[in-house]
Amino acid sequence: MAQKRRGHGEGSIKQRSDGLWEARVSLEGGKRRSFYGKTRREAQDKLRTALRDLDAGLDLSSDRQTVAQFLDKWLSASVKPSVKVKTYEGYESIVRIRVTPRIGRTHLAKLTALDLQALYTELANAGLSARSVHHTHRVLHRAFVQAVRWNLIARNPCDGAQGPRATRSEMMVWTPEEADAFLISTRQHPAHALYMLALTTGMRQGELLGLKWGDVDLSAGTLAVRRSLQRQRVAGLVFEEPKTARSRRSIRLCQRAIVALRAHHDRQAFDRRAAGSEWKARDLVFCHANGEPLDPSYQTTIFKKAVEAAGVPAIRFHDMRHTAATILLSRGVHVKLVSEMLGHATIVLTLDTYSHLIPAMHGDAAAAMDAVFAAADVG
Repeated sequence: MAQKRRGHGEGSIKQRSDGLWEARVSLEGGKRRSFYGKTRREAQDKLRTALRDLDAGLDLSSDRQTVAQFLDKWLSASVKPSVKVKTYEGYESIVRIRVTPRIGRTHLAKLTALDLQALYTELANAGLSARSVHHTHRVLHRAFVQAVRWNLIARNPCDGAQGPRATRSEMMVWTPEEADAFLISTRQHPAHALYMLALTTGMRQGELLGLKWGDVDLSAGTLAVRRSLQRQRVAGLVFEEPKTARSRRSIRLCQRAIVALRAHHDRQAFDRRAAGSEWKARDLVFCHANGEPLDPSYQTTIFKKAVEAAGVPAIRFHDMRHTAATILLSRGVHVKLVSEMLGHATIVLTLDTYSHLIPAMHGDAAAAMDAVFAAADVG
């Protein structure tokens, strides 16, 4: 009697002559896929996972699937539904620009650690920074972790490749005197209040540009961070909710910031009357003369010109956030309070980011001890 041929989606398990257990699953077109384990249970678990993924519509024919095909599927099925749009766009850009043109045609099942090592070397030789190459390695590692979970490959090839060490670039910040000189220089600048908040609250650029007057209570001297403005590749300018729960926070304003915001509010009222029916009532604190949102990249360009005109050292817009944190920490403000003001996910992130201040803080601690016990000696 002829043996019944297994149908699509069925599986079997048997022990090979070398002692390994082999689980086989039937695919469309009479193809089969094998998974191996040292024990029957291990092979059975892999078969169960494969059958579940097959039912979910995943393609298990990895022997012919290229790296590019897999990464496209990973981006759409795994990354896009689970992260914010900006994060997805960053991953997609890395795959499209750095990875696919170089190793995209390689069969996924045949990709080796040596292939990835060669990729990292090629990217470095092309002028990519160690930090950027390291980020590429992290993205690929995450992708191939998913490939292992989907039983497309037996092991993660990134585990055998040595990604470059991500070196932290030296932080550029202004001294309190330089920050004050910049604010004095921009006193008549349309973005003066924007710069004032950046340097006195440490808010991110997107948070500043997403701030609405409804978030600000000038009488109480507080503001609430509830959204961020960002430019997305497809959608354009979009308001997003804060990326973490801690990013959604309340910040107490210093008097100088309150004064700057009151003056800015008066100027904006003039712009609103001048725009008339062309005014876009979006309630934004920082906007164009017609009420429309400000483009972050355009504001970066404006900021560079303002820095040059002020004659202070050139820094990035984001470095005003670092400047605010550095000034507070160097003045002895508790790191937990600074962490909450910045909206960091954990205090560990704050300590790691501003670890260059720790030695000076140790000196302050030693001086405090000397002051305490010197009084005891005198007694």
